[in-house]
Amino acid sequence: MSTLRLGTRASALATTQSGLVADLVRERLGREVELVEISTEGDRSAAPLAQMGGTGVFVSALRDALLDGRVDFAVHSLKDLPTTPAEGIALAAVPMREDPRDAVVARDGLTLGELPVGSRLGTGSPRRVSQLAALGLGLELHGIRGNVDTRIRKVRNGEVDAVVLARAGLARLGRLDEVTEVLDPLQMLPAPGQGALAIECRSGDTDLVAALARLDDPATRAAVTAERAVLSTLEAGCSAPLGALAEVVEGEDGEELWLRAVALSEDGGLSVRMSTTGPVAEAAQIGTRLAGDMLAEGAADLMEAPPVRNQHA
Repeated sequence: MSTLRLGTRASALATTQSGLVADLVRERLGREVELVEISTEGDRSAAPLAQMGGTGVFVSALRDALLDGRVDFAVHSLKDLPTTPAEGIALAAVPMREDPRDAVVARDGLTLGELPVGSRLGTGSPRRVSQLAALGLGLELHGIRGNVDTRIRKVRNGEVDAVVLARAGLARLGRLDEVTEVLDPLQMLPAPGQGALAIECRSGDTDLVAALARLDDPATRAAVTAERAVLSTLEAGCSAPLGALAEVVEGEDGEELWLRAVALSEDGGLSVRMSTTGPVAEAAQIGTRLAGDMLAEGAADLMEAPPVRNQHA
């Protein structure tokens, strides 16, 4: 059998994630894999993601490489995927998810609540900014971009006092020892799909679609399907101040899906926060229904409203 070409972004985190998937393919499918690095718009630009359009800036180049035959399949951070299907592309598998929570890396081993009023916290995520502001801790929020190493270095050199990152990325890079606090979802709901990986290939490659489907984790697929249904129904991009987290839990009558979501104003002063449960097989409907309830409470207007105070948490 020929070697499969796996398209990946070139960052340390992306190649690590793609390497994990490559190992799964070798172990479970018995196929050899080579990584092919693809440069994306999100990697080339230093502009804030919201200014670049947010959704899809890390994805389009990889999909182009798939469609023109340069690679056979690609791995993305699932939270980067647009919710609208791409013609000719199949989401073949969503492997088991890493812990989806956010994590703090702060100076002197401090937790979020231990940071003094006026401390500088770096994050480039409107979702994190809004939820941090809602906590009312008196922190100064600074927009930053860059890879994991770049962001943590800003703490080490004193440019900021703390940063908030996805715990999953730190786990995959073997850097959990630098985490000073893992944030409870009651404090900060993660981005829809955070901690999960997406494996895509050409929809016409039916044999490969079927083979890669063996890497799918049903519980993870159900959870992210519900979360992304919230995202899609609210018509929010990956840069919107929206958090969502679904989990498959054991209920009285077997497994059920528990979903919670929050939409916030940019300054965190206003929010619509809701939760619901339902059958795992109805993940998409559960997400759509919850988002519909949030829309009825003004969630869309909330996320589009201009800030009404300075950007302090």
